[in-house]
Amino acid sequence: MAENEDGQERTEQPSAKRLREAREKGNIARSRELATAAVFGAGVLALMAAGPMIARGSRNWMRGALRPDPALLDEPGLLFGHMGLLVLELAWVMLPLVLAALLASFAAPLLMGGLQFSGKSLVPDPGRLNPLSGIKRTWGPEGLAELAKSLLRVALVGTAAVLTLSHGMDVLRTMPNQSLEDASRTGLHFAGRLLLATAGALALLAALDAPYQKWNWLRKLKMTRQELRDEMKESEGNPQVKGKIRQMQFQLSQRRMMEAVPAADVIVVNPTHYAVALKYDGGSMRAPTLVAKGVDEVAHRIREVADRHRVAIVSAPPLARALYREGQLGKEIPVRLYAAVAQVLSYVYQLRAWRAGTAPASPELGEVAVDEFAPGQGDRR
Repeated sequence: MAENEDGQERTEQPSAKRLREAREKGNIARSRELATAAVFGAGVLALMAAGPMIARGSRNWMRGALRPDPALLDEPGLLFGHMGLLVLELAWVMLPLVLAALLASFAAPLLMGGLQFSGKSLVPDPGRLNPLSGIKRTWGPEGLAELAKSLLRVALVGTAAVLTLSHGMDVLRTMPNQSLEDASRTGLHFAGRLLLATAGALALLAALDAPYQKWNWLRKLKMTRQELRDEMKESEGNPQVKGKIRQMQFQLSQRRMMEAVPAADVIVVNPTHYAVALKYDGGSMRAPTLVAKGVDEVAHRIREVADRHRVAIVSAPPLARALYREGQLGKEIPVRLYAAVAQVLSYVYQLRAWRAGTAPASPELGEVAVDEFAPGQGDRR
C-alpha cells in the first residue's frame, strides 16, 4: 500500500480536483510502449499502402540525384540550391510516411486520456537530479516493472521474428535463383511481413502496458484520508473559519441594529424577554418599520440603549411576541398588526405631547388587543 511522507496509507481514490491539478502540471498517464507501437505500426501500414508510390518517387529522385545538370559544374554556387531542392524532393516523396507517423504520435495521448499541453512540465525539476531518487526509481518497484517490460518486449519481438523467419525460409532460399528484380520484390515482401509481425508484437505489448500505466498513475495520485479531508475543507470552507465569519456577521448585524434603536419611536417589550423597536415616518413610510428586535440578552441591551436615548418603552407582551415572530428587520410590520401598533404609537405621541406640556393629562394605553399568533400558527411557545 502506497504511503505519503507522514507514513499514512493512501487508500482513497484521487478527487476530481487532484486529477485536474495533476493534468495542469503535465502529470498525465503515459505509455511509451503505446506511443512506439502507434508510430511504428502506422509507419509500417503507410509503407505497405504507399509502398509502390514511394518506390517510384525514390527511383525518380535517385535518377535525378545521380544525373545532375552538367551546367552545375561550371557554376559551383548553384550546388547549394541544388542540394536544397533534392532534400525538398526527397521530403515530398517520404511525406505519406512522415504524415502517418506524425498523426499516430497523437493517437497514444488520445487513447490514454486526451491531449494535454502544459508549460509547467517544461519547468526544470531539481528533484529529478537527486541521485538517491534515481537509485530508488532504478531499483524500486518501477525499475523492476521496466525490467520486466523490457524482457517481455524482447520475448514478443523475438518470437514474432522467429515465426516470420521460420515460415519464410523456403521463400528466402529461392531468391538466389531469381532475377534481380524478382529477388528485390521477394525481399521487400518478406521485409514487409517481418515489419508487420514486429508491429503486432509491439501492439500486444502496448495493450498490456497502457492499462498498467493508467493504473499506476492513479495509484500514485491516491490520497490519504487526511488529505481528502483537508481538500474538502479548502473547497467547502473550513468549518472553524466559516463559524468565525458567521459570528462576525452576526456581531456586525447586531451593531447596526443597536445603532438604529436611538432613532426608533417606541420599544415594545414583553416586558423582560422580548423587545422590538419600531419607527414610523408618515411622510416616507406606508407603515411602521421594525428596526431592531431581540430576546433575553439582546432585548436587555435594546432597552438599555432606549433608556439612554429617552426612547419610549411600552409593555405589550402579546404584541411584542407577535412582532418578534412575524416581523423582519428593515421591513414593514405585518398587516394584521397595524391596528395594535397604531394604538401603541398613538399612546406614544400623546405621551410626548403631555411631557412637552401641550396635552392636558397623562394618556392611558389601555389593553392592546391582539392575537399573539397568526391564523394557522397555533401556540408555538
